[in-house]
Amino acid sequence: MKIVHSPQQMSEACRRLLRRGIDIGLVPTMGALHQGHLSLIDAARRENKAVVVSIFVNPAQFSPKEDFKSYPRPLKKDLLLCRKSKVDVVFLPAAAGMYPRGFSTYVEVEKLGRLLCGKSRPVHFRGVTTIVAKLFNLIRPTSAYFGQKDAQQAIIIKKMAEDLNFPLRIRVLPTVREKNGLAISSRNKYLNKKERKDALVLSLALKLAKALIGRGVRDTKKIISAMRRMIISKKSAKIDYISIVDTDNLFPVKRISGNCLIALAVSIGKTRLIDNIVITKRG
Repeated sequence: MKIVHSPQQMSEACRRLLRRGIDIGLVPTMGALHQGHLSLIDAARRENKAVVVSIFVNPAQFSPKEDFKSYPRPLKKDLLLCRKSKVDVVFLPAAAGMYPRGFSTYVEVEKLGRLLCGKSRPVHFRGVTTIVAKLFNLIRPTSAYFGQKDAQQAIIIKKMAEDLNFPLRIRVLPTVREKNGLAISSRNKYLNKKERKDALVLSLALKLAKALIGRGVRDTKKIISAMRRMIISKKSAKIDYISIVDTDNLFPVKRISGNCLIALAVSIGKTRLIDNIVITKRG
């Protein structure tokens, strides 16, 4: 496994692979790797001859009040997991390498980035799309892999790739959950024992929504109200949003009919968590 720090060296290494006809699977991460990331790496390994994992805690997607400085950075563990997963190259740049002095160019998907999480995290998706666009330019992957847990992010990155004509395939893999249903996230490490138990209310609320739809409820206000009542029963929970939206444009829907995304963001104590499920026309 090769570790590359310089953006220029990363670009040159990938160009050599591509000239040899070796397709590249990219898994962009902020480190603190968990089973969700490993599922993406496994898929990239199955579908490509070479796998690149980027590890970069991207300052551009954090607001001043968010947890950039405290975000977990267990680098030794991450590199060990990458080696065990047979990753070919780990791209480990410094912030100064990705955002050199005088950097002033950003990529933004305007409408999609201002909805759902974008309302309370106004700079977040601009930071995500900027760093992902830079990675696509440097690495030129055949395919890039993202998790369904970050559904809005995946939809935005798909739109960016389409609008900017990036010649690659975006692969979105299912959310990986703990046995109790909690969506695996790097931020779960912030939760204490009681908060981890309370955090199960996110997946339980999504299950409730799915059950209501299965029983014929189509009015989204009724579904959201039921989910809200369940979540606020936990004293540690503070709801940012619960939304049922169209999977293409992320606009709210009044009734369940076609494909839709049921998404929520809830703070458990001081830890903000997200989760979602997709409802298809077939149910």
